[in-house]
This record gives sequence, C-alpha cells and structure tokens, in this order.
Amino acid sequence: ANRCPSQVIPGHEARSVEALCWAAGERLFGAGFSGEIMEYDLAGLRMARCVDGGGGPIWSMAANSSGTQLAVSMASTRAGVLSQSWSTGLTPVLSQIGCEDGSVKLFQVVPGGIQFERNLDRRKGRILCLSWHPSGTHIAAGSIDVFRVFDVCSGQTMKRIMVNYYVQKVKRECIVWSIAFLSSGTVVTSDSFGRVQFWDWERGTLQESHTVSTSAVLSLAVSEKEDSIVVGTSTGATYQFQLLPVKMGSLEKRWVRTKPFQHHTHDVRAVAHSSTALISGGLDAQLVIRPLMEKMQKKGYDAALRKFTFPHRRLVSCARKARLLLFQFSQHLELWRLGSTEETGKDGQVLPLCRMPEHLLQLKSKGPEHIYCSCVSPCGSWVAYSTASRFHLYRVQYESNSISVKK
Repeated sequence: ANRCPSQVIPGHEARSVEALCWAAGERLFGAGFSGEIMEYDLAGLRMARCVDGGGGPIWSMAANSSGTQLAVSMASTRAGVLSQSWSTGLTPVLSQIGCEDGSVKLFQVVPGGIQFERNLDRRKGRILCLSWHPSGTHIAAGSIDVFRVFDVCSGQTMKRIMVNYYVQKVKRECIVWSIAFLSSGTVVTSDSFGRVQFWDWERGTLQESHTVSTSAVLSLAVSEKEDSIVVGTSTGATYQFQLLPVKMGSLEKRWVRTKPFQHHTHDVRAVAHSSTALISGGLDAQLVIRPLMEKMQKKGYDAALRKFTFPHRRLVSCARKARLLLFQFSQHLELWRLGSTEETGKDGQVLPLCRMPEHLLQLKSKGPEHIYCSCVSPCGSWVAYSTASRFHLYRVQYESNSISVKK
C-alpha cells in the first residue's frame, strides 16, 4: 500500500518453496518438497526456524481463519521420489514413484514455532490442495479424480466426491489443482480439464460448472465477501467470476464469468483477491495487479494496471574501465569480457564485431545457500558475492591470455 521496495528472502538449494501462508497475524510459513515447514524472519530476511513435517514432500499448506492451526498435505514417506514436471504445453504433470498414499497433518501455531497436533483420516491418493471452512470446523482437500471434506474435530472423512468423467470411453485423470471452501458450505474446485465447479458438499451434488479453458485451471482465490473469484490457467489467462442476481431484484444468484484477461505468457500458478484488485503471477516472472474499477473512488496510481517483472534486484554488474560484465545465478557467477568493434554508429544501431565476447571465469558458490548479491569492481580486479550467512571476496588477476583467482 505504501509502495515500499520489495524485499527478498534468499533461496536454498535443498528447500524448494511450494506453499506459503500467513498465520497468527504477520507470521509467514513456507513448505516444499524437502518435507520441512519453515518460518521466516521478515525483519532479517532469513529463515527463522525449521520443523520436519514428518511425512515426506509437502504439496500444500493452509491456515485456518484465526491463524492458530496449519493444515499440511504431504506424500507418504513410503512414496519414494516425488516430482513435478512440465510438458511441452507448460501444463503441470505429476509423476510419482512408489505408492500414492498421502496424509493431512495439523500443526498448532504457538509462540516461537509450531507443534504437531495430529493426523487426519488417511486415504489413498495424493492431496494437492487444501482449504479451511471459515468456521475452522472442516477442511476440503483436492486430489486426483476426487475431493474430500474432513471434520477437524474427529479427523474423519465426512464426504468423498468424484469430479472426473469419461471421454470417448477412455478414463482420463482429473487433477484438482485448487480448492476453496466458502462459508455457505459451497466448495469451489478448479481442475486439469479447464473447469471451475461449485459443489454442495453435504449433498454431494454439483451446483454449477464452468469450462473456462481447454487446458488446466491451476489457481483460485476468493474475495473476502465471497462474491468474487479469480482463477488462473496454464495458458496465461485469468478470469473473474462474480456472484450476481439472476435478474434485477431477484434473491436467486448465479456465478457469472467475465472475459479472459491475457496478461501472462505462461502458467498462472498463483492468484490473490484484494478488496480493490485481482493479483496474479506465474512462470513468466511477472506480478500483475489489475484494479477492480467499480471499487475505485478516483483515478490515480491504484486505478492503473500494474506489471512488476521479477527479480527487482540487479543480477548483472559492470566494470566500465575493464569492459567486463558479471552475471549472477543462484549458485554461480560468470565473468565476461565485452566484445569490441571498429565501426561507429548511432545509439541502438547494431555494429559488426572485430572481437567476440569472451567468457573469462566461472565461480561456483559452495554450500546449499543461494547467492544473494554480487558485484565486480570498476577496475575488474575484484569480485565479491554474499549468501545469507557468508561474504566472499576474490582477487582476479589477468596475465596475457590467462586469468587467476585468489580467495
């Protein structure tokens, strides 16, 4: 809201971040395929503490409305290798070696960390997404071909609803990629068939079904008033659904879909719904904020479509005197000498090179931490970089056709 610059918590080779959620006010938790649940220090921009989930790779995590409990879905420790691969069409495809038993674990959020509470009823099938009912009494869990509703108090499965169907007499797997539990009892699912569906979970019946894409609908978010929903697809499109009266003055309402908004080029893997805007992000590394114009009181910065390309931080540094460029990657640096030309021309004109760019050096970072920042000195004789815990400085010496590096 105050337009402050973005902050970065450095990554870690062994800790992928597949799920994030806020709990207990402003405490941020993350989880991933390492099977660990991490809490982040937002002031120090580092991991504050880490707890083993005790059940293998973590697919999804969600906090209840009061922020006192975390529900975590994970694969069994017997599940072997779990991975998420991407087809040529950029649609997510799940692959797993071993059995497909998954579980949902509850953790209590306590001062200074989290504590394991208990397991919910365990059934066969990977659980890929979770959503709490606002009352905190039930949890909806999306899987392959089905979704389930758990009673939090007893831990038992209250309902199991099939979402798949048959195409040309050949059964296709239907992956429930995202799920939302509304206070009315309606469960909203988005799936690999490109559908957004609304279910009465107590009766086990389908209320509405909207096919929005020929490919997967990957992400889903609901407004605070539960009268608007935003979804993201694997084709880069986002859609908004609004709960509107069937006719003027009618008490009966239906979900109505808007036209698609094509602000992304690749999979939209994350969406959020604020009181005044729809937010989306994905594989093209762009965060898009699209304002809801009917919520705006006046024109201005907040009423403009905004696109932020990540990362904001500089990943290339230049040694002007030595005509060198230093490129920063997650776990190594590359030093290049610029090419040169004997021609002259106007700004923006492409000139023929008499000497090609030359790759001089590659520095690999030791340890699992990602490189946070790096720089080359203007003279090109010093290269420095930092991880979350260590600072490294190298002296670079050039002798005719050779180069040497001293730590």
